[in-house]
Amino acid sequence: MSDNSISDIENLIALMAKLPGMGPRSARRAVLHLIRKRGLLLTPLADSMSQVAATARECLNCGNVGTSDICGICSDEARGNGEICVVETVSDLWAMERAAVFKGRYHVLGGTLSALDAVGPEDLGIPRLVDRVVSESVREVILALNATVDGQTTAHYIADQLEGQVQLTSLAQGVPIGGELDYLDDGTITAALKARKTF
Repeated sequence: MSDNSISDIENLIALMAKLPGMGPRSARRAVLHLIRKRGLLLTPLADSMSQVAATARECLNCGNVGTSDICGICSDEARGNGEICVVETVSDLWAMERAAVFKGRYHVLGGTLSALDAVGPEDLGIPRLVDRVVSESVREVILALNATVDGQTTAHYIADQLEGQVQLTSLAQGVPIGGELDYLDDGTITAALKARKTF
């Protein structure tokens, strides 16, 4: 094996180790497995990653990830039912969609307010959310933010911005303090959404 091919493999291991949940050992095992299954896994994975790198984009309306400027959820007329569910991340949106109980639209913040990290309302698209409430004739905003200090601080800020304009609710039972939506099972998300309360 040439030095060049070894450095290519080491580079792949180093990149894989940067993925969430992967360390250097896990990345090394994954890369060796991919190389052994080159035709079955490595080549199709590389092709798929190249395709996604070229076509993936953020929805201009809600912040979801898809392959067009406006995602399938925002372009689905049936989902324009007057409800917007506010989530921190796209993975939280996908967790809600896995539960298959919410039939409205979403607004992905992309994080939470944090003075320490210099993340303000504009960085999270909160003014855009306020505009959407008016332009999409929204009746209810569901604050489905993680039950962390930053998540709750962000929820209170959004509630202040929308006070008197729309009904505000938040997820209820089933979401533990310190819990994150992406780690909850579908039943817990379903129960929390159905038992939401006024914020």
